[in-house]
Amino acid sequence: MNQEKTIVSYAENALWLEVALTPKPGLVDRKTNGAHNDMDFTTFVHSIVSLQPFLKNYFETGYHHTGTLSELLVQLRQSGCLAENAMLSATGGINTHKGANFSFAILLGATGKYLQQKKVPASPFSPADTQAILRLASEIAKPVLVQDFQLLDSKEKLSHGEKLYLEKGSTGIRGEAAAGYPTLANYLMPYLRVNRHQKTDILLLRSLIYLMSEVEDSNLLHRGGIEALTTVRQESKKIHQANLSEKELLNELVFYDTLLTERHLSPGGSADLLALGIYFAQLEGLIYLPLGKKV
Repeated sequence: MNQEKTIVSYAENALWLEVALTPKPGLVDRKTNGAHNDMDFTTFVHSIVSLQPFLKNYFETGYHHTGTLSELLVQLRQSGCLAENAMLSATGGINTHKGANFSFAILLGATGKYLQQKKVPASPFSPADTQAILRLASEIAKPVLVQDFQLLDSKEKLSHGEKLYLEKGSTGIRGEAAAGYPTLANYLMPYLRVNRHQKTDILLLRSLIYLMSEVEDSNLLHRGGIEALTTVRQESKKIHQANLSEKELLNELVFYDTLLTERHLSPGGSADLLALGIYFAQLEGLIYLPLGKKV
């Protein structure tokens, strides 16, 4: 159906637009690898291409599902594991989109289920539609916390997120999903709605800095601990509140990219949340990319 094609293209566009956004402090973009020695822009291109068919599958799984939400979660995670394997195969074992893949599985599944329950015009969605999808995502994802974080002591190999949970109590993107993505609902989406008339790339760069000033970024916690997270939050808040012109902002972000790269710090959690925000911004008509456009 046309609506499905459009919605899936929004998710794909979000991944393209996030990685292409330049300059991003500590992150891979079109000009630098940021704080990453094992990946570059081309790695992300291979990763996104590998995930494309699974984005469609996530939406269709939600749209056609007639069982319980717990059963829907099982199906989405099965597809998500296949997608992660495809991503790792395409990138030579490098984790480019593990967090984003998890979230898009949940959110596209929730979008499909929502449209099954309530027929909504293809575009634009209202803020109330977005909020309803986020609530549904919470209902789908809540069992993840119980399933993933119980009996961790008995596991032989832990993910970075699981180690952070045991060491610092941080639930990362799984906790964000289970709570209905409060960072999107309470921070990013209201910011994008209010500032929608800015140039898209500048709006998204400002949005990234805003997220970096607020988010408990698991990537920063993993690389530098609570001290690094606190420092990046404080520095990002100064940039966010400085009311910089476009030229001043770009110059500041180039400088900050060099600084975070030297510290080996990458706000990857904020970047993933930005991609999710780009998805909903397209659904709501806040930003527009032609169907199928690559950036």
